[in-house]
Amino acid sequence: MATVNHQERPLDLICLGRVAVDFYGQQIGSRLEEMTTFSKYLGGSSGNVAYGTAVQGLRSSMLARVGDEHMGRFLREELESVGVDTSHLITDKERLTALVILGIKDKETFPLIFYRDNCADMAITKDDFSEDYIASSRALAITGTHLSHPKTREAVLTALKYAGRNEVKRALDIDYRPVLWGLTSLGDGETRYIDSVEVTKSLQEVLHHFDVIVGTEEEFHIAGGSTNTLTALKNVRKVSNATLVCKRGALGCSVFEGELPDDLDGGLNVYGVRVEVLNVLGAGDAFMSGLMRGYLNNEGWEQACHYANACGALVVSRHGCSPAMPTKRELDDYLTRASSVPRPDLDERLNHLHRVTTRKKQWDNLCIFAFDHRKQMVEMANKVGANIERLPKLKQLLLKAMEQTAKLAGLPQDQAGILADTTFGQDVLNNITGKHYWIARPIEEPSSRPLELEYGDLGTQLSSFPKDHVIKCLAFYHPEDDYNIKSVQDRKLKEIYQACCRTGHELLLEIILPSDMPQNEKFYNQAIEHFYQLGIKPEWWKLPSVSNEQWQIISKTIDNYDPDCRGILILGLDAPLDAFKVAFEQTKGCEKVKGFAVGRTIFGKPSEQWLAGKLDDQALIKTVSENYRTLIDLWQNR
Repeated sequence: MATVNHQERPLDLICLGRVAVDFYGQQIGSRLEEMTTFSKYLGGSSGNVAYGTAVQGLRSSMLARVGDEHMGRFLREELESVGVDTSHLITDKERLTALVILGIKDKETFPLIFYRDNCADMAITKDDFSEDYIASSRALAITGTHLSHPKTREAVLTALKYAGRNEVKRALDIDYRPVLWGLTSLGDGETRYIDSVEVTKSLQEVLHHFDVIVGTEEEFHIAGGSTNTLTALKNVRKVSNATLVCKRGALGCSVFEGELPDDLDGGLNVYGVRVEVLNVLGAGDAFMSGLMRGYLNNEGWEQACHYANACGALVVSRHGCSPAMPTKRELDDYLTRASSVPRPDLDERLNHLHRVTTRKKQWDNLCIFAFDHRKQMVEMANKVGANIERLPKLKQLLLKAMEQTAKLAGLPQDQAGILADTTFGQDVLNNITGKHYWIARPIEEPSSRPLELEYGDLGTQLSSFPKDHVIKCLAFYHPEDDYNIKSVQDRKLKEIYQACCRTGHELLLEIILPSDMPQNEKFYNQAIEHFYQLGIKPEWWKLPSVSNEQWQIISKTIDNYDPDCRGILILGLDAPLDAFKVAFEQTKGCEKVKGFAVGRTIFGKPSEQWLAGKLDDQALIKTVSENYRTLIDLWQNR
């Protein structure tokens, strides 16, 4: 492997090419005509590689255009969420973001439609970037589609010229899509190969620019003008001195430097690992991401190909492209035991690593106003003779109090938030979603024991919940429960956790000891350890206040079973405000305790007075704000 320039540059890799929104059909095995729901992901080969290399630890940048609309903003936010530089992801005011609609019929069949007529990413020009920008990176990655149109081809050639005279390594993923070269009908995005003398000529005119060329056997067929792979590779060698990396499916890949051998197996052969394939879509972009990690870290072609093969293996076992990309930590773990993991999609350790290492946001010092109460608020209304139809308005006033107080207290939005329900607080949830606060919503039937869900089937509920809403479940649970109730609750909680894993929602598990059972703070640690032994790993725990000694024990248990757990929030149980000074002080030295999620202590008395007509709206907001602010100050000054 040639040594990659190690002089200090701000970027490792610039990706120039396709970036689009993928709409993946969720009904696997169905025809696209019959699919009814779709998942929305970042897509496009260059977008996927920028994303995939960023989560592998590289400093990646995206050079492309997106539309000035929701989908363009989505792509920008997705790339930025994993650290991709978007300074040159240009907002095009005249064109829409490219879209792709695709499905998974079986392992090798994927109906696919590109919506790319005059799309934003095909409007990139040589004036959209400077030589200084290209020179700020150690490498430039191009995808073949942008060689198919005169304007984008000019942009690519300009970028390659700048890279060449600034010692920037240049890599090409041939990325051959006949439909994007106008060789098949617009709806036939699935076809991967059509012979074309014109495309071969177009590619061969530029191959001499590259240091690395990557493609499947079919892609080298089009680049080399022959359906014999070895002949095609030799033809490519006639016009380029690049290192050729030929992807060979289940056989892994072969690397060719210098003169081509007379046997396809005569290069450096790095064999892949066998996995159960869901679908091959996205495997090439994952391969390129892993390859670039090894290449740019100067780890040698063999190690680079190990990364590449493993990345591809993981993506073919999952749904989607960019969200299926493994992170650096996940990939490294997989490589230590790949031969023993034929089904990565079923491996609990790997799936948990993927779940915890793909989080987009860090949450610390949380001051959460919890007013997801349903049963208690109905009881409160009945007590003072108020109509329960007033409860939705009450919750909207509580939200105003939360936002007003957080602003006055100088709390950033990543330290404030709410816990609210759908029964009386749906308008509240609709209002706050998208404002970047921490948000959670309950799913349990209030006071149920054994645990029941408020609206029945969980899968139906989760499919309608925003992805950034934490799913909160309260269980009245005791380690000394009899077998029948314990087994029912264990099964229900495991189902909830598994459902959250499938949908990507985070889970907050709240544990309260039943009032008619023995009370001892040690039971909370016993319950937590029991759930971990069942394989339940919630992102959050919500627990009553305990002694500092018990917080230390609980923290140690969490670190032992799941060091990636987000942490613990302290609940209130209607305790008086002054009790929280001592409660918060007990968390000293316990970093797992991230804050509080308190409700009735803040809203209880003023809400009852409002329902009784003794407080107007502004007085309610004022009193609730004062209570909430007191808790914030106590937490921050603990």
